[in-house]
Amino acid sequence: MKRDTIDAIYRSYIQDIYRYLLFLSHDHHTAEDLMQETFYRAYLYLEDCKEDRIKPWLFKVAYHVFVDDKRKGRRQSVVNQEFFMRLADEHNTEESLIKQEFWAELRQVVAKLPESQQHALLLYEDHELSYQEASDIMGISLAHYKILLFRARQQLRQYREKVDKDE
Repeated sequence: MKRDTIDAIYRSYIQDIYRYLLFLSHDHHTAEDLMQETFYRAYLYLEDCKEDRIKPWLFKVAYHVFVDDKRKGRRQSVVNQEFFMRLADEHNTEESLIKQEFWAELRQVVAKLPESQQHALLLYEDHELSYQEASDIMGISLAHYKILLFRARQQLRQYREKVDKDE
């Protein structure tokens, strides 16, 4: 029974957890490793989960896996990631290139934010967690989380206004 449950959880949340860990680690291979560790820990502690909803609990597990990995000082990254972005892809249409450029620009703007603001923005906007769920994952008060999210959004608005003004 436990195996069926974890298989269903894995299939349901693998993409969300991967994207979350990729954002935190900034490295595809590290994100994959951390994702596997997340689901391994989820498998081990599934009975201990007292959460009504699995998704926030799984994000909390992923965050702790990331923090543990960061504490270990494990820093592996691909030096020249542009090489992989230029590889031929049969689905590489003009529309997908425009989307890639947009997301690359947005990632650059978000990357300039403090790490805590990036994290707050990612949990709410990208993964659609509630304020309370996101603050629990980050281990901060709800009020502090709302402040982080407000400041991140404010910075993004200021950037957008600057771009609009320059155009």
